[in-house]
Amino acid sequence: MIPRILHIFQNTPLGRESLLQAAYFSKQLEASLIVYIPQHIKFLMYFDNDVVQIDLDPSYLYSPDTAKDHAAEIIKEAGVEPLFLEPKHFTASSLPDIPADFDYMVCPRSISDLSAKIGFGYVGAKVRNIFNAARFPVLIPSYVYKPWKNIVVFYGGSANASNALKLGFQIRKETRFPLNLFTYAEKAPGDYRKEIINMGLEDDLNRQVDNWRIFESGNLVDNLYHVPHDALVILGAFAHGLLRNIMFGSKLEKIQAALANNLLVVGPKYSAPI
Repeated sequence: MIPRILHIFQNTPLGRESLLQAAYFSKQLEASLIVYIPQHIKFLMYFDNDVVQIDLDPSYLYSPDTAKDHAAEIIKEAGVEPLFLEPKHFTASSLPDIPADFDYMVCPRSISDLSAKIGFGYVGAKVRNIFNAARFPVLIPSYVYKPWKNIVVFYGGSANASNALKLGFQIRKETRFPLNLFTYAEKAPGDYRKEIINMGLEDDLNRQVDNWRIFESGNLVDNLYHVPHDALVILGAFAHGLLRNIMFGSKLEKIQAALANNLLVVGPKYSAPI
């Protein structure tokens, strides 16, 4: 079955960069890119046990007369067939319902604040809500279009890190790009390997991982310098206690704030492919 990727188009120069990245991601995974051009400032996404209202910033409604032509031109130049989503159902006249049965979604770090007000390391609350509710991974594109030629998975032993690892194996199989693991060790390095073996993934570990860097000392942010600049970084996010908002762990917060790479994030409800 061909994977389906949802992208919310922003008809601005910054939105062009995000769509270029979405098209590249789609091409590498041989997936269908489904583009939604919003005509309203809000929309709803109905997940299994949650409804998330997405509040867009006004830039998503810029120049509606040219949006579809711009999007189609960008996608075709990238060698991908453009497909557009037209909402069929509305909760209210100006509140369309967008399906959530996709395999991936492309989403910038924030979709409810003007880009000029966003710090690079900021992840907006609406984006975190999507992480929390979605069964699919969310691609956070770099601000400027940047093709990736290898894959880095941050593995720390948690359940979501294990799902990120499984997703990394899947994308490695589909793209044949090199796969590297990065671990900031909090226990004996051998324990991490035992965890992966106990998950029944020893064969994938041996056949698909090109390099595994385990940092037992040093500052996390300093060690991030070793992440290739042209890597797709896959990492997990998790919910804290009774908070309904998704939060990055302290280490993952530092990772997403420090790296300019494209990030593919799996949340607590993500269904791993393996």
